[in-house]
Amino acid sequence: MRAIGYKTPGPIDAETSLTDIDLPRPVPQGRDLLVEVKAVSLNPVDTKVRKRAGAEGDGWKVLGFDASGVVAEIGPDVRDFKPGDAVFYAGTINRPGTNSEFHLVDERIVGPKPETLSDAEAAALPLTAITAWETLFDRIEVRRPVPGAANAILVIGGAGGVSSVAIQLARQLTDLTVIATASRPETREWVENLGAHHVIDHSKPMTPQVEALGLGKPGFVFLTNGTDQHQADVADLIAPQGRVGLIDDPQGFNANLFKGKAVSLHWESMFTRSVYQTPDMDEQGKLLAEIARLVDAGKIRTTATEHLAPINAANLKKAHALIESGKARGKLVLEGF
Repeated sequence: MRAIGYKTPGPIDAETSLTDIDLPRPVPQGRDLLVEVKAVSLNPVDTKVRKRAGAEGDGWKVLGFDASGVVAEIGPDVRDFKPGDAVFYAGTINRPGTNSEFHLVDERIVGPKPETLSDAEAAALPLTAITAWETLFDRIEVRRPVPGAANAILVIGGAGGVSSVAIQLARQLTDLTVIATASRPETREWVENLGAHHVIDHSKPMTPQVEALGLGKPGFVFLTNGTDQHQADVADLIAPQGRVGLIDDPQGFNANLFKGKAVSLHWESMFTRSVYQTPDMDEQGKLLAEIARLVDAGKIRTTATEHLAPINAANLKKAHALIESGKARGKLVLEGF
């Protein structure tokens, strides 16, 4: 089967950073589905892994997490899917990735593809939707009010993939006032169209901008990027006993900034359930089924913005370079082998 892989970690502009290769078609075991991949999307985690992790032994490292496709075969213990089912999902970080014609994935982290979306549109959603949902509802518990706080959430980095879903979920499933950050005209327009009530500029001090809204101090903050840069501002503007969700990789994080207000910090990694095979691992499949229902009901829309075809090394290199530029808006998708 066709696939894209590499041997050693390095920069995307290296000649061997990503290579078109041919690999044996995998065989499903246990609760695995063998999915014929129709479309994939790119996430920052793809670029991070490519920079730091190489292949084992003489093998190839195949990246890719988001995918939309059709079940080709099933393992002997599969309960909920059959060959021919259209599915979408985000794989796990400790197995080969979706940048291949056929891909093995545990059925417990798979959902039925939204009927109203194309494969490319559907592939944009799984990883970001899971991350946004788990952060909002499992980690910082936005449905549980913070006493005395403004019933509001500040989403920092509003035009990113995760934020683009988080804004929609907060608008559709809660009564929170949604404040999002954006620093360019095109990203400001994007987050407004997604449903943000207010937009502020994260390239400037945020506390006075939040205060100027007249809402009070928000009970929740979702830091999707720039935590190193924004942590002091967040500690200042959040309400006492507020809750902060984080998904990036800050190098100089100072938790002491949040102690005085008894602010709780919640890390989110959407790979935790699949890597550790937690007892509630199947919650991700249920979550994706609910996302599909919301999409088909017209309440959530795809966040796909850039489209490349086919899925090959040349196009994946372009996609990695765009992600690393920091100028991506929404999600970049690739379709067809």
